[in-house]
Parts: sequence; structure tokens; C-alpha cells
Amino acid sequence: MTSDHDKWLELTVEDALEPDLPICDPHQHFWDLPDGRYFLDELLIDTGGGHNVTETVFVECSAMYRKDGPEKMRPVGETEFVQGIAAQSASGMYGDTKVAAGIVGYADLRLGDEVTEVLEAHIDASRNRFRGVRNASSWDASPDIGGYMNPPEGLLGDAGFRTGFASLQKFGLSFDAQVYHPQLLELVDLARAFPDVTIILNHTGVPLGIGPYIGREDEVTQIWRNGITELSGCENVVMKLGGVGMPLGGHRWNERSAPPSSQELVDGISSFYNFAIETLGPNRCMFESNFPVDNQSTSYTVLWNAFKLLSKSLSPTERSSLLRDTAVRAYRIA
Repeated sequence: MTSDHDKWLELTVEDALEPDLPICDPHQHFWDLPDGRYFLDELLIDTGGGHNVTETVFVECSAMYRKDGPEKMRPVGETEFVQGIAAQSASGMYGDTKVAAGIVGYADLRLGDEVTEVLEAHIDASRNRFRGVRNASSWDASPDIGGYMNPPEGLLGDAGFRTGFASLQKFGLSFDAQVYHPQLLELVDLARAFPDVTIILNHTGVPLGIGPYIGREDEVTQIWRNGITELSGCENVVMKLGGVGMPLGGHRWNERSAPPSSQELVDGISSFYNFAIETLGPNRCMFESNFPVDNQSTSYTVLWNAFKLLSKSLSPTERSSLLRDTAVRAYRIA
């Protein structure tokens, strides 16, 4: 049965541009929520829109935690769940895309040295795919903003968190960082303290455009640019360019009578994306879908069309970095 949202997305339909270009989508989720399920079948509908998606990376979203056992170990259930979907995909019965070729799970790094047990369990649950941890730290004082998993202010500088963070280096794991633009310098400090841990900044560093940030676009842009410039000096940091469809950016595409076209998406995001690519270099940037979250504003096919349009003037090597190579390297995908 077609939902009202699906009917809305169908108001803007495009053929996939340059369908042969290989893509590694380094940020997608699986879940079963009251307002919708997103499992392998749903993902394959999206990736089947004409783009050549060779691999995806699953990033934690608080799905399928264990019901029982120690609280700190319950997030391992998510890795067990996704490992099963990845094995299903690897059977070859569902097409050529290697779904969840990398898995990023959750562990509370504030556990300090005790997080070692949690990381070992994640690795045991997916020895061939588990690549790292996301411990979201997106925080803002405004109640209009909120934050995924409601982290405390200053999480990245917490002493217990940093003790746990050191365990990532021990196991050769990466860290997915989810922060808002005012927190980018906190991430710089973390990156400098742990230069041997690969840090993957999610969602373009989330330049905020709602709540108290409405009407402050120039100020937001300057703070964001300063943060990205400082991060460019941290060679262990790479960046995901995405989060296009999240309302946090203030674009309000999800409130339109019809979804934006790929060119309209480019017009709305290019100033941030081009600055990031120019500042960090294409070999430290990667496009991401953030599906199904970004599905609230655009379809998968239109979104990747926008990324291809935005990068069209770059060299083939630079585009390959943005579309696949940076992600494959950062997540150590064979």
C-alpha cells in the first residue's frame, strides 16, 4: 500500500544520472519503528532506482538492542541484527550491492576502560564487518534543537569518555562524530588528542537553521567554516557530506507541495559542500544518503543525482573519491 509520503515523493521523479558511476553509501540505517519499517527490502527499493550502489555502511540508530543482560551490553544486539541482514545480502540472492559491508555500532564510551568488553562483543558479533562506534554528542542549549540520544553538554571532553575513546585505537576502530556546528572546535580538540584514530564527521557538521538560528545564516556559516578550516589540519578526520533532508538545516523541503529537484537541492547545499571539498580535499570527503532519515525530504535517486550534479566539474579521480573511494578507505571495506 502506497503511503501519502510515497505519493508526495512521486511528485518529483528523475532518472538516475551517470548510472554507471560506482557509489559506496557510507551512512544508512535499519529499524522497525511504529511509524515505519526499513529493512533490506526497503533499502533495495531505494538503491534500485538506477544508481550503481556497490556497497553501503550501516550506522547505529538504537535498533534491536538486546532485551536482557547488562545495560552496557544491550547495544550489541544491533550489530547482531545487522550482521544477519548483511549475510542475507551477501548470499547474492538480492542483487550485487554489498549491503552493510561495514557496520558502525554504539558503545557508551563514558564507561572508560569498561567499554573494552562492549567493543570485544561487537567485534565478535561481526568480525568481518564491524568497523567503529558512533557515540553521538550533538547538543544545543535550545529546546527547539534537541539531540539524538540526548547527550550531555561537552561530552567529547569528558574524562571518562576520552578513556573509553582510547580503546578505539587499541582495537583499530574508527569513530563516527555527530555534532552541531557550534561544537566543531570540540571535535578539533578530540582529533588532536587522538591523532591515530580515524574520525568520520557525520552530516556535514550539521549547520543549524532552526530555532534560535533562524535568520542568523551568515553567523552560522562563519562559525561552521571556522570549524571546518580547523578540522582540515587534523589529518585523521574525514567528512560525510549529507544530512540534506533533515529539518535541522532549516531548508523546509519536507514542507513543500512537491519535493525539490536535484538541481534545487544543489542550489541549497552547494555553498557548504563546495567549501568542505575545497578545504579538506575530495580524498577526505564522501557523499552519504542518511537514509531513511533524509527520505522525509527527497528520494534516494534524486539525492544521488544532486551529489553527481554538484561534483560534475571535478576530475574523474576527485568524483570517485567523493562517491566511493574515501568511504571504502575510511571504513576499510575490501
